[in-house]
Amino acid sequence: MIIAPQQVVTLHYTLRDADDNVLDDSRQRGEPLSYLHGHDNIVAGLERALAGSQAGAKLSVTLLPAEAYGLRDEALVQQVVRSAFSGVGSLAAGMRFQAQGPDGARAVTILEVHEEQVVIDANHPLAGQTLSYAIEILSVRPATRAELAKGHPLDEDTDPRQVEDRPKI
Repeated sequence: MIIAPQQVVTLHYTLRDADDNVLDDSRQRGEPLSYLHGHDNIVAGLERALAGSQAGAKLSVTLLPAEAYGLRDEALVQQVVRSAFSGVGSLAAGMRFQAQGPDGARAVTILEVHEEQVVIDANHPLAGQTLSYAIEILSVRPATRAELAKGHPLDEDTDPRQVEDRPKI
């Protein structure tokens, strides 16, 4: 079976940056990644590169920033008043939060903490980076009706009526 829309794909991957540093490795985490092809579960460039492949295939895929997590947008680096983080104990560079913006929820990373202001970055941490994936496709199967309704694969032992919407992988 080849990878096409409405198929559940299970794969192992190693993700590296342009300097060949390993950013993520599914084998080190102990489990492969499963996603529903055609449902925006993974970055668009990777999904396009996997289309038409089949179980057993090993691929090397390099994505430019625009094909992966986008270009960095310096307008997304902003100063906000420290009181925007009321209820949070101490703040430190590197902390990540969910923030509500005009386009909905967005993850932000604290870059600097000052007495009155906090500098945040709403770019994805991998924005602006060229990424390389080493992929081994383990299996490809048709999605179930429940998976199509949810828009992502379901665990084999999960009752689909009890699964909450999962974030994009």
